[in-house]
Amino acid sequence: MNTVKDLLKGKGNEVWSATADTSVYAALQQMAEKNIGALVVLDADGLIGIFSERDYARKVILKGKASRETPLSEIMTRKPFTVSPDQTLAECMALMTAKHIRHLPVMDGGKLVGVISIGDVVKDIMKDQAETIYWLQEYIKGGR
Repeated sequence: MNTVKDLLKGKGNEVWSATADTSVYAALQQMAEKNIGALVVLDADGLIGIFSERDYARKVILKGKASRETPLSEIMTRKPFTVSPDQTLAECMALMTAKHIRHLPVMDGGKLVGVISIGDVVKDIMKDQAETIYWLQEYIKGGR
């Protein structure tokens, strides 16, 4: 089973972020430009939260807040679940499923080194399964 480190090798370590005082509107603009579903929220010390489309839907729109005036600090998910580069993708999928989350910051020695999404994990697992199926079929063909 592949690890987070393996996934990041192929995907890259680029991380899109905002600060706690960034407006929800500005964060949404950045997410739309980058075609991503979440931003990590950083301060001088590092990761302090995560802001996702789900946060927007549940904590801004449904609460009647104005996205241009609301800072991320009011609605971000504080102390998000994180994973390490050495964790398996199966562990990540189990965590995401159990906690109903779609994005995981990747921390290595207290430093943010990437972000993975449920889409990244599913795509990698499907690729791995397709490869296994191919080699099993080749094995069966060779055994005739």
